[in-house]
Amino acid sequence: MSKKLKLVVSTGAGISAESGIKTFRDADGLWENYNVMEVASHDGYLRNPELIHKFYNDRRADLGKAEPNAAHRILKDLEKYYDVYVITQNVDDLHERAGSSNITHLHGELTKVRAVDDESKVFKIGYDVRTTPETVIEGHKVRPHIVFFQEAVPMIEPATELVAEADIFVIIGTSLAVYPAAGLLNYVRRGVPVYYIDPAPSRVPAGVTVIRKTATEGMAELQRILLAGIADKQ
Repeated sequence: MSKKLKLVVSTGAGISAESGIKTFRDADGLWENYNVMEVASHDGYLRNPELIHKFYNDRRADLGKAEPNAAHRILKDLEKYYDVYVITQNVDDLHERAGSSNITHLHGELTKVRAVDDESKVFKIGYDVRTTPETVIEGHKVRPHIVFFQEAVPMIEPATELVAEADIFVIIGTSLAVYPAAGLLNYVRRGVPVYYIDPAPSRVPAGVTVIRKTATEGMAELQRILLAGIADKQ
């Protein structure tokens, strides 16, 4: 059996929107009626940690009611034919629940918190636990396991290494405006096919095949393209 091609997929808010996860991309800098910088920045966390905890408690509760959609499930299905790696900007766990095997979270995970005094200590708390700045787990006060604006993105280097090894690179539901994630495209090797699924892409880099559809519709189309390519080689 020939070795599977490496399919590396970068996902943004658009892939989870069809599962009912609200985004701030199209809301003039507002997210659930909050200014994004108040609830998603390091400065905002320092100014009002109580608000930060409440905000992410509510997001976790919402996530617990959401389900993976067809786009998440197609990515899992493609593992039958490709060596699939998902790099996501999303903090939800819908890729995990859809069954994807290899997931890199660039911006953290909603269902986890980490120690304020030791970021290597990460605790999974699920959907229903509500934390405050005074919450202590295993002797540590905790904060959301989220990479806020103004903070470093620890997983960006492993992500760039994955993209540099890709045989096919796919971008789903992202504006290509949030860095460093938007820069992943720069690591794709010359000649590697790149597909960009978004109903209203903000910009289209040269050499990229654009599928102007929602994540679920676009992934269905991409699946047909990729499986047809496999059939042609057999």
